[in-house]
Amino acid sequence: MNSTESAGTNETETKETVTDQTAPEKTAAENAGDGQTEAGVVAGHTHEHEHDHEHEHDHEHEHDHEHEHSHEHGPSLNPLLTREIAVEVPADEVSKAYRTSIKRYQKLARVPGFRAGKVPESLVRSKFARELREEVLQALVSERFRKAITEQKLRPISEPQLLDLQLNDGEPLRFKAAFEVLPEFDVAGYETVRVERPKSELTEEEYEGELDYILDSQATVETVEEERALVEGDWAEIQFRGEIKPLAETVTEEGVTATTPAEAPITGEDVLIEIGGKNTLAAFNDALRGSKVGQELKFEVEYPADFDEKKLAGQTVGYDVTVKAIKRKTYPERDAELAKQLGNSESWEEFERQLRERVGRRKRESMETGARNKMIDEVIARTSFPVPESLVQQRVDARLERGLRALAQQGMKAEDMRKLDFVRLRAAQRDEAEREVRASLIVDRIAEAENVSVSDEELNGEVMALAMQTREPYETLRERLAKDGGIERLREEMRREKTSRVLYEKLAS
Repeated sequence: MNSTESAGTNETETKETVTDQTAPEKTAAENAGDGQTEAGVVAGHTHEHEHDHEHEHDHEHEHDHEHEHSHEHGPSLNPLLTREIAVEVPADEVSKAYRTSIKRYQKLARVPGFRAGKVPESLVRSKFARELREEVLQALVSERFRKAITEQKLRPISEPQLLDLQLNDGEPLRFKAAFEVLPEFDVAGYETVRVERPKSELTEEEYEGELDYILDSQATVETVEEERALVEGDWAEIQFRGEIKPLAETVTEEGVTATTPAEAPITGEDVLIEIGGKNTLAAFNDALRGSKVGQELKFEVEYPADFDEKKLAGQTVGYDVTVKAIKRKTYPERDAELAKQLGNSESWEEFERQLRERVGRRKRESMETGARNKMIDEVIARTSFPVPESLVQQRVDARLERGLRALAQQGMKAEDMRKLDFVRLRAAQRDEAEREVRASLIVDRIAEAENVSVSDEELNGEVMALAMQTREPYETLRERLAKDGGIERLREEMRREKTSRVLYEKLAS
């Protein structure tokens, strides 16, 4: 059977094997700002209120001197990298901030029975207590937090979490903020790592495989109407059900009993198998060759240990197969017309030359990427340090987002996505996410040691390439990226990629 066509494809398997994806769960930043707004205030978030609308809600006797304690529980932080600061704002500054907000509410708020600008202060305090509190926090907490971390020479990398916040008009504002910082570690010795430069010459078999794939996409498939048996070169359209045999069985009085759990069956509908095809397993060739439409077949397939589909590698599968139709594929002529259609080439010879160059370049890049990853893994193995949990969770979010986006492109519905076990999916992403964070931190340190930087010209070129890829105007894309911090994130990723290439050229032999 063709390894790309189902004896390795289980249409009944769950789609919860997301490998690279936004979960419907909150990001680390969103979690840190959950509940009331205090945690968001530290980070400079704003929550605007429309004061020209009537506020129908009433806060029953929320007194200015009510003593409040706020405990914001955001995402877990790595205790080895968590820092905590205590901040206090004098009472007179708190009162001044309250007076400023109260005056603004008196001027803008619309309250039944009072003209604009004539709402009594006492009513403003009681009716808009929560909004006043938020504005005062916004005015004082963020500024004082930034001042405190500057004075203490701290650089938070996570959303600050507020602890023991105490805010009342006429009293000092007190709060503690917990956050993560980057770990301190040394990358000395990375220059001694050695990685073998892989041989990346394109083989004729690899080229022919790529060409066959392209030509196959241009082929037309027609049903053979005459009544006859399947012969070499035919394509059998089949329906199948495969049962994976247990790896261990015990003979009892009742017969043969499996001692290992049975795998879910694999099934397929309207699957095309090429009789005698180079990717078709011999067992399928032997079983299907000579069979006719409507015939039902039973046979077993022993998959090799190195089979591409890991689930089937080394397994024995019993198949029930029904031949539904005999198909013939007709391929187009390899001429200038096809060359122009496939690659805008002037001749078939030119198309093949360009294809060979493209496939060869892709193989070189793939093998080099693998070697570079191996090199980074070696550096990681030599470097030990605690990893910020907030960065790990952000990376988990990113991987889940990519995975869910891929599932959506494959046709998975939103309601089906919501049924996925996101706790399990997040846990499954953690190890790779942590490795990615560790690698990024190490490469950043090496970039400093190697004086690697990304120029504005290089950055602009990458933004231009993204604009062409997304078909978005360059200026529009750049402005959007600048607003959400995307420009600096892009520069950061480009610097890491550049550092990885510099290091590879330095260490590969």
